[in-house]
Amino acid sequence: MTDSTSGRPDDITSMASEPLPGADSAASEAERVAALVEQLAREAADNKDKLLRSLAEMENMRRRTDRQVADAREYGITAFARDVLAVADNMNRALSAIDPQLRATADAGLKSLLEGVELTERELLKVLEKHGVKKFEPAGEKFDPNLHQAMYEVPDPSLPNGTVAQVVQAGYMIGDRVLRPALVGVAKARPKPPPAPPPQEAVAEVEELADEPVETSANDNTGEPAADIMDEPDASDAPDVPRSPKSRST
Repeated sequence: MTDSTSGRPDDITSMASEPLPGADSAASEAERVAALVEQLAREAADNKDKLLRSLAEMENMRRRTDRQVADAREYGITAFARDVLAVADNMNRALSAIDPQLRATADAGLKSLLEGVELTERELLKVLEKHGVKKFEPAGEKFDPNLHQAMYEVPDPSLPNGTVAQVVQAGYMIGDRVLRPALVGVAKARPKPPPAPPPQEAVAEVEELADEPVETSANDNTGEPAADIMDEPDASDAPDVPRSPKSRST
């Protein structure tokens, strides 16, 4: 006997809806490929970011190294130059202590000695300037706390307030940095004197005038009696003057 249920339409529909064995493997393979591509893309992005960071760090390190080398070349002699400044100061003090009159009347040997000391000082300053150390004397300039060190105040009305009036000790710069600030005296304008008080006599006179009562005139209607006015003498009231004999005869 044959099975009559094998050819029913419902069975054919259910068989068509069931997944094929090869379809599951193809879908899973596509998902694995997509996941692998996404993973590789993330790794590529991470590697690119690390590479860029490494390049930026290497560039910063190169710039930092160049700057340190330049600073070492320019400011490496800071300690040595600061010690040499004491020698330059002593030579300047020695030359400043000589009286100009003594210099003018000195003999040839002493003049040669002084010229040698001056030449040595100029050569020392020239060598310091060659290595970036420069001398500055800020007389007449505006006081700058970054470059100058105030020692005292000078009352000088001819200069603006806060101007360097005197230089006690010259300053030195090394490159763009201050090797030693200049010791200066700062001008200070004299305060204006207060106005002079009025004299005591004028004050007393003003007080007396303020205490006196005010007099009213005769035309005032205040009811007070007016001041007495003396009447002019009348001709009839005048006494008889005796006439002279000459006048009688006439």
